[in-house]
Amino acid sequence: MARAHAGRRNPASGKPESRLSDGRMSFVTRFAPSPTGYLHLGHAFSALTAFDAAQSAGGRFLLRIEDIDQGRVRAQFEDAIFEDLAWLGLAWEAPVRRQSEHMGEYEAVLQGLIDRQLVYRCFRTRREVAEAIASAPHEYGDVFTGEALAQEEEAARLQAGEAFAWRLSLKKARAALGPAYFALVFEDETGPVRAEPERLGDVVLARKDFAASYHLASVWDDAQAGVTHVIRGEDLREAAHLHVLLQRLLELPQPMYRHHRLILGEDGKRLAKREAAATLRALREDGKTAAEIRSMLGLG
Repeated sequence: MARAHAGRRNPASGKPESRLSDGRMSFVTRFAPSPTGYLHLGHAFSALTAFDAAQSAGGRFLLRIEDIDQGRVRAQFEDAIFEDLAWLGLAWEAPVRRQSEHMGEYEAVLQGLIDRQLVYRCFRTRREVAEAIASAPHEYGDVFTGEALAQEEEAARLQAGEAFAWRLSLKKARAALGPAYFALVFEDETGPVRAEPERLGDVVLARKDFAASYHLASVWDDAQAGVTHVIRGEDLREAAHLHVLLQRLLELPQPMYRHHRLILGEDGKRLAKREAAATLRALREDGKTAAEIRSMLGLG
């Protein structure tokens, strides 16, 4: 079987190659947990689904630690991620990418969008955003769209030290891409899907205490790692509509998408990290084996 060139980079872009030694495209996927709590059965299902897909395709499986939210991350949770995944029988490439080590990259990407006037400062509080949404119903539900303030008002609010968020302007994005905006498509397991970024509105890409939102950092990280297949939960399917737009604006490669079913708790809702009984640590301490976890998740 042809092997992937691990660590080899494209001399033109400096990004990891995603081709096998015989020239065919490789299969590169990842699991990207946040160390803000212990992994539970839902995380196990996502990680195992991605790992099994990579193994089946003779591809590569990567691990990324999404630790931008430094106020919530804890070292013991990161240690537990490695321990839990190894116990499940997963193996991943080194080094592991930690988002906290790449803040400068995200700031540079954001600055590029600022320079192109594709983002704007939004000074609205969460309450004001909710009120704006309620007063102007959107066909896609609770989404927000706005616009930059007049230069004098913005300068005054900055001078006053008011907090703001950088929001992507869908209006400016449409203008920048022209007809190509309406031809945005992403591939998932069901086939081509026309992207509709309006489903998410003018999303926040950064805040004062966050160099980048999940959307911006995830899209950038996937491209830098050469990820060809994004395998994640059904709850993130809507995000693909926005991620395709960001990839086009940033001239990044577009991966394939696969959104798997969610693991639900006894109440019929998706599992949360606060549900201690469903954590892998608790199940392991209860005597469960990795094989039994696979069986519980319907993975054989």
